[in-house]
Amino acid sequence: MSSTFTALLLEQADDGDKKSVSASITELPDTRLPDGDVTVRVEYSTLNYKDGMILQGIGRLVRDYPHVPGVDFAGVVESSDDDRYSPGDRVVLTGWRVGEVWWGGFATRARVKADWLVPLPDVISTEQAMAIGTAGFTAMQALVALEAQGLETSADRSLLVTGASGGVGSSAVLWAGLAGHHVTASTGRVQHSDDLTALGASAVIDREELAENPSRPLLGERWGGCIDAVGGDTLAHVLTEMVSGSSVAACGLAGGNQLSTTVIPFLLRGVNLLGIDSVMCPADHRVAVWDRIAAALSTGDTAAKLDSVSTTVALSAVAELAPQILAGQVRGRTIVDTSS
Repeated sequence: MSSTFTALLLEQADDGDKKSVSASITELPDTRLPDGDVTVRVEYSTLNYKDGMILQGIGRLVRDYPHVPGVDFAGVVESSDDDRYSPGDRVVLTGWRVGEVWWGGFATRARVKADWLVPLPDVISTEQAMAIGTAGFTAMQALVALEAQGLETSADRSLLVTGASGGVGSSAVLWAGLAGHHVTASTGRVQHSDDLTALGASAVIDREELAENPSRPLLGERWGGCIDAVGGDTLAHVLTEMVSGSSVAACGLAGGNQLSTTVIPFLLRGVNLLGIDSVMCPADHRVAVWDRIAAALSTGDTAAKLDSVSTTVALSAVAELAPQILAGQVRGRTIVDTSS
């Protein structure tokens, strides 16, 4: 095993009252890796919205510098102090605040706690695992949660997916369509409606339909369920249009973390608001979600559909793409090949 690894290293400069961050491709000794049970040769990671914030120094997701971002990765175990993993095992990691408080996947090597890893199902390659990534994992987690609440959809009361052109949203459209649900995709890029239809959406609407502040606490019953990847005013609007007894799985904050609503949808229509936490969910649930993803991936042309919304870039291109993902200019999934 090499004694060095390549990483996208994020450093913070203190310019008086203003602090800025800069990123550079750097060769580091293995001794710089954090303590952990398992060392993984990272093959692929992804560029997520949260990564974009970290790379631009937005918020306080990262407290300690220098830092290696990358909130997920897939690769091969190089060494392990835990009996559950052996050299050569293929693994995937999402969550646990890796890439935030722990060095993450934008590197050729990572060292983490064994409890954070999931054995990668045989039918999924490491590249496919990151075409799915945190976004696809979160989307399937949301769908499983809705189905556990008795999700039922139809042509006039479909499953709404907000932020459908993004990573979580496009994945949700794919997984829900494969599961046989009638899906309506909400997007700010209606010019790309054909892409969402190809993924599995039965209908596509402009996100502006959900942007206005409702004049009443309840509007007509429209949605049999919802995977909300936006939050904020969009979520507030959606809650007024939910079918009685239906559920919303909320997993996005792109529209903000404030929710201006009333208790009326919850009291008079019995709407359930389900919070989806893909960061700290239990290991057995994490494995079950990946098994469900593996089953979906082996269905028909799912792999080809996944490829259609994925773009692979070199590690060296990540920093310049960060502003684009924050501006909503990146479609689908961005896979990071850490070897290039």
